[in-house]
Amino acid sequence: MKKILFIAFLSLCNLAFSQSGKGTISGVVTDKEMNGEALPFANVFIKGTSIGGTTEMDGKYTLNVPVGNQTIVFSFIGYQTIEKQITVKENENTTVNQELGANEGVTLDEVKINATVSREKETALLLEQKKAVTIETKIGNQELSRKGVSDIATAVTKTTGVSKQEGSGGVFVRGLGDRYNVTTLNGLPLPSNNPSKKNIDLSIFSTDIVEYIGLDKTYSTKNYGDFGGANINISSKVYKGKGFAEINLGTSLNSVAVQKNKFYVADGPNSFGFYKTYYPAFPLNNYNFTTSWDKQTGNFPINSSIAIKGGDSYNLSDNTKVSFFAVGSFDNAYSYKQGVARGDVNVSGVARKNLTRESYSYDTNTSLMGNIRLKHKGHEFKYNGVMINNSSNSHDDYQGIYDVFDNAPEGGAVIQRQTFMRNTLYVHQLLGNHRISDTFKAEWGAAYNFNKNNIPDRRQATVLPHRNDEPNGPKSFFLISNDSDNHRFYSDLEEEELAANAAVTYQFVKNSDDIYKAKIKLGYSGRFKNVDFDATQFNFAINQRTTQPFIDDVYNLDSYFNQANFNAGLYTIRTFRGGLGTSTNVLLPQTYGGNQNINAGYLEVEYKFSDTFTGVFGVRGEQINQSLEYNTSVNAGQSELDQLQILPATSLKYTLNDKHNLKFAASKSYTLPQFKERAPFLYEGVVNSSIGNPNLYSSDNYNADFKWEYFPEREEVISIGVFGKYIENPINEIRINSASNDISYANTGDWGMAYGVELELRKVLFNKEIGENALSNKLTFGLNASYMNHEQELDKDKVINENPGTSVDFSETRDGFAGASDLLINTDLSFKKGFNNGMNFQSTLVYNYFSDRIFALGTEGKGNLVDKGFGTLDLILKSKLNEKLSLGISVKNLLNPSVERLQDNQDVTILSYNKGVDFKLSLSYNF
Repeated sequence: MKKILFIAFLSLCNLAFSQSGKGTISGVVTDKEMNGEALPFANVFIKGTSIGGTTEMDGKYTLNVPVGNQTIVFSFIGYQTIEKQITVKENENTTVNQELGANEGVTLDEVKINATVSREKETALLLEQKKAVTIETKIGNQELSRKGVSDIATAVTKTTGVSKQEGSGGVFVRGLGDRYNVTTLNGLPLPSNNPSKKNIDLSIFSTDIVEYIGLDKTYSTKNYGDFGGANINISSKVYKGKGFAEINLGTSLNSVAVQKNKFYVADGPNSFGFYKTYYPAFPLNNYNFTTSWDKQTGNFPINSSIAIKGGDSYNLSDNTKVSFFAVGSFDNAYSYKQGVARGDVNVSGVARKNLTRESYSYDTNTSLMGNIRLKHKGHEFKYNGVMINNSSNSHDDYQGIYDVFDNAPEGGAVIQRQTFMRNTLYVHQLLGNHRISDTFKAEWGAAYNFNKNNIPDRRQATVLPHRNDEPNGPKSFFLISNDSDNHRFYSDLEEEELAANAAVTYQFVKNSDDIYKAKIKLGYSGRFKNVDFDATQFNFAINQRTTQPFIDDVYNLDSYFNQANFNAGLYTIRTFRGGLGTSTNVLLPQTYGGNQNINAGYLEVEYKFSDTFTGVFGVRGEQINQSLEYNTSVNAGQSELDQLQILPATSLKYTLNDKHNLKFAASKSYTLPQFKERAPFLYEGVVNSSIGNPNLYSSDNYNADFKWEYFPEREEVISIGVFGKYIENPINEIRINSASNDISYANTGDWGMAYGVELELRKVLFNKEIGENALSNKLTFGLNASYMNHEQELDKDKVINENPGTSVDFSETRDGFAGASDLLINTDLSFKKGFNNGMNFQSTLVYNYFSDRIFALGTEGKGNLVDKGFGTLDLILKSKLNEKLSLGISVKNLLNPSVERLQDNQDVTILSYNKGVDFKLSLSYNF
């Protein structure tokens, strides 16, 4: 017996000794679906053993494996599982690289997980942030869904240093507003949908079409140089798995709007926002307008939404695959605002117009997006098509002092403005990506964009007390002195654009690990835009003042503006060019338009000096031509801006270790004035008007950033960054010295500067896994904040000398940038609980805050117009009830703060209202 035990002991020792030798297996797992990009979090293990792990963020893995013949298995949810036979030698490394492609046999749930992990999940975007040499930020569809975000304007405010302009889809990045930002879709430019803006209103884009949104707050040569704040790039969804279909239904209400017994809108437009009309024939000869001057009662203010989406993919051959994705959605929203609305306030704190305002608005958004993707070996072709129809139907009611120095100085004025605005955008894109060899890649894209902004039949009616000393007495048109106080306005803006990008990339110089150290990229960008704007305003000039009748009902003005009173000569219809008998061109619309052509070439070199230090060095040259022609009631003429910009950019990255990065970026860019800012066309508002300045010219921007990034775990990040900007000849919105105190635009000084610090934190506070259900109970926290100082020179002599005929007198010689908040905070707390039957529950609390920011600079001793800071709090609840059905509940703007704009030196509130709390219920069903 002892002999047998001794022999067994020797055998075990021999076996242990023979297995003690080990070698290593290492390599990179790449994604075939994304043309060989690294695939993070893929599973790599040795078959029949417990040896294994997942790939790092850069797709790399390393395993310590016993010597001998082994089977290595590569897998990823939704992708093919690959097995390879290898021989491991003692103390030697065996390199095994593997490319994984999508598995056509996966289930619907697996497909959804794959799509999320690959390009929408927060962890995948953190990977890209960590790998990138440049400083960049991305927010994916998964995070947007968790935070209850439904439009892209709100989406970008969830990132560091970004805030939204209240009441619009415009955003401020590091305090720099619309003129300093660029918006692109899949890297190709998007047109503006509003004559007063450079960028498209981001709120018209539903997040249903989004895979992720990228924000480049540091300039790189691949982007257009008209850049100061950020390039906001929307990456549209691309589908790669088996077929699926989904429908989402939602209903919501606003706590303020729903309290109104009657909700008012303008006459004419339908409930879907597809409305178009023109002014009638012979509008000066007769009264033949068909829409009512009077407010109309709309539907009960309950919001609704519907979205249908689906996708599928097919293998045409072993190496050829085609896939498609489509989504269509419609939603509407009712809003109501009540508060003060004051015009110009003098140095004594007296408002020339002192009104209260009730504002009713009914908005719609219809979106359609589809794409087709064809992949053959290393070649990929994609087509994207987008159609968005966005509308707003509003009725604004103002009451109070019309002019404290003239008419209705004691109150009693009633002003109604009804506006319907419709934007229609069409985007067609064709994109290509080609991996020609391991060293040579090519990519290209072309786009045709068409956008139409239409304001058909805006109506404004002003009724005053018949006597100034009787504010509560009878009303009439007796004291109306301005023809434009009662008018109908029609305008069309069409913007048509062709754009193209092309680039080739060549890798060379390998290191000892057989990895390329150098990369050179040569590219071209072209952008060819045509803008055409025309507008006609019909002013109803009041005649026969001594015999003006009383207005019995200020909300029944159809009883006054009609054919009978026109025949009686109580009023005359005129344009800004005159009425019948005064000009042969009275119906000639006011116009401006022109072309903007940009041709750019760039060269970029990326070099890996060591395993820890990488640099990107580039230069871009842009030839810019912006020609403008205008014929308005103010002036007629033309203006041209022609210049060549040479724009260098550098990015450096130093990797301290696997979890720490240091990054630096420096660049030069510029800021172009926009067509609307240069066209001398008078945009009339109820309390303010604006006019363009053809003498505007571009600003030059010098940018620098330094950032430290720490990635504790794959779902976590801590980063601190500092940034600085120096702007030569900054452009600002100013109030010029005029009888009506119009707002205009000018290069207001020689310099401006901004510098600040940004913080980002994402932390998993608690994560308990039970059995095979990963992330069964999980609590996460996110915070990003920025603090900024900013100042610019304000030189009235510079403005007067460069703009003959313009007079301005700044209240300060130095001041901050309009739109810049010193402090921005975004934070969220999210809890997710999973259940064994596949159900889950998720709750997220989101808080956003911005501090005071300048809306417009003060002049003539008057203070700046300042938007007061406030915070918003949202609660989002979501639950997956079963494999097909999900439920969502959200409560937004829980704190319901007062939105206020004041004139700071005089401490007078100019504008105020409360938005109300939004409650929403949604259902999602997967077929």
